Amino acid sequence: MSFLSRMFGAPSARAPHITCAEYKARFQEGKEAHLLLDVRTADEYHSGFIPGSVNISLQDLMQNLAKIPKDRPVVIYCRSGNRSATAAQMLAQAGYSDLYDLGGIIHWASSGYPVKR
Repeated sequence: MSFLSRMFGAPSARAPHITCAEYKARFQEGKEAHLLLDVRTADEYHSGFIPGSVNISLQDLMQNLAKIPKDRPVVIYCRSGNRSATAAQMLAQAGYSDLYDLGGIIHWASSGYPVKR
């Protein structure tokens, strides 16, 4: 273990990134049970969201862990990908293991995938 790891803790593992096409094929078309978690604010969510998603803002995430299942994959997204990465780290530290970072809805929409308003 390095000096920095002993001083500041080991670096946390990042949730694997899943592309829009991979998400669509595996979870939407493949119908694999999962939770699609939008960690943006409620106002952002209501301005447009990926169909089938559940909104729990990053700020409220730790107070709402009971709403997030540990027995199936959790796919996380936000606006640009920053908050989804932070949320994935927070969930990993809370004991979740089957996590995927979809990144931002900006990329989802610009790739031609549906956004519900």
